Amino acid sequence: MTLESFSNFRRNGGTPNQHTYPLLLKTLSNQNPNQIHAQALKFGLCNDTFVQNALVSAYANGGFLDFARVVFNENPRRDSVLWTAMINGFVKNNEGEKGLDCFMRMRSLGVFVDGVTVVGVLGAIGVIGDVWFGRWIHGFYVVCGRVQFDVYVGGALLNMYVKCGCCDDLRKLFDEMPVRNVVLWTVLISGYVNCSRFKEALLVFQDMLVDKQIEPNQATLSSVLTACAHLGALDQGRWVHSYIDKNKVVVNSILGTSLVDMYAKCGCIEEAFWVFETLPRKNVYAWTTMINGLAMHGEAQRSLDLLYRMLIDGIPPNEVTFVGILCACCHGGLLDEGRRCFSSMNQIYGVEPNVNHYGCMVDLLGRAGKLGEAFELIKNMPMEPTAGVWGALFSACIIHKDYELGEQIGKHLINLRPNHSGRYMRLANLYAICGKWDDVARIRKFMKEKGVKKIRGYSAIEVDGVTHEFIAGVNPKF
Repeated sequence: MTLESFSNFRRNGGTPNQHTYPLLLKTLSNQNPNQIHAQALKFGLCNDTFVQNALVSAYANGGFLDFARVVFNENPRRDSVLWTAMINGFVKNNEGEKGLDCFMRMRSLGVFVDGVTVVGVLGAIGVIGDVWFGRWIHGFYVVCGRVQFDVYVGGALLNMYVKCGCCDDLRKLFDEMPVRNVVLWTVLISGYVNCSRFKEALLVFQDMLVDKQIEPNQATLSSVLTACAHLGALDQGRWVHSYIDKNKVVVNSILGTSLVDMYAKCGCIEEAFWVFETLPRKNVYAWTTMINGLAMHGEAQRSLDLLYRMLIDGIPPNEVTFVGILCACCHGGLLDEGRRCFSSMNQIYGVEPNVNHYGCMVDLLGRAGKLGEAFELIKNMPMEPTAGVWGALFSACIIHKDYELGEQIGKHLINLRPNHSGRYMRLANLYAICGKWDDVARIRKFMKEKGVKKIRGYSAIEVDGVTHEFIAGVNPKF
């Protein structure tokens, strides 16, 4: 039942019952259901279990947790469905700890826990990343047979391990699944992508294709393209693109954006632009990905032109869009344009600059030789500057030979992350440029005493569709 149908129903003299409001509340999307709540009160239906459960879910889904709590607390007979609705409400609003507290209260009162509740609790665990609690839920409720181990519960478990970054647990559980549908395969692939194990994600995708009964969907292909983008696996990315065309997979905004990102990161900016132009609908993420891709390739003016097109189309830029624009200005040396974009973020578009935007501005000013202005910007930042922000100014000091300021920043970077080898090596390189070899030796000795080891360089290359990985200083075994 929609709101319009309900209005016609009431105008024609219809009287709602306990089944009317749950159906009506389900149609709401991020809206406050207080008017419907008031009508339910008027007809004396707020004591009905179905209506109360629907009200808690509607309030929580709309972000009105305080109202959801009021309805929840007013019910003296809270069953499993109501408790689960409250837990899911906390999860939806990224308040995982409160969701777990709600679950522990539920257990302490002896309320029956079913599979739907377990799925909600696993979502709360994923929000806070408490894998220990997740393993306990897995063992106590699933392994011990207290809830049925079906695709629904299995998918929630897989998703929980993904969000906790536990890919080994993820794979072990997946191999134990009695039934594997496209959703579970997709969760496994995206899990490897989230854990930056991109090569394994592609291997899983190949295993999935072997199973002729399972066809990848848009979410699957999007995750695979993300893995290709990070590996620079252009041949495999093009194969996925041809698979999409051959099987007539509908290219939605997510899949289209993934294609653009893959081509851009694999060095094929014109192919990325062609895909972008052919997208039937371009949301802010598609525009932002293309702007970032052009910036990555040093196409500063094209990035700015695309931003203006985006504004003409009525798409407001977000904070990621401005990161791309400021990066483009950095690579193109467009100091005045970068300053204008940075100042317009909050004043015109209502986007509050974060630490990444400040880092881009420091980099832009530093490359232009405005070291003093960059230093003042860092000191006046409304948040604590990160190592990346200081690192941008340090690099500018090397370029413009301001070694005194560079030494000061280098020492500060070491204090920020005393176990990061790169910080020591950058300061040692500065001393080497200045001919201060005693200081170079002192830095290396200090690293040795602290047990700080230099991280080996890593690279990957694709040859004939196969991705090969290389680590600096490691000889292959023949």
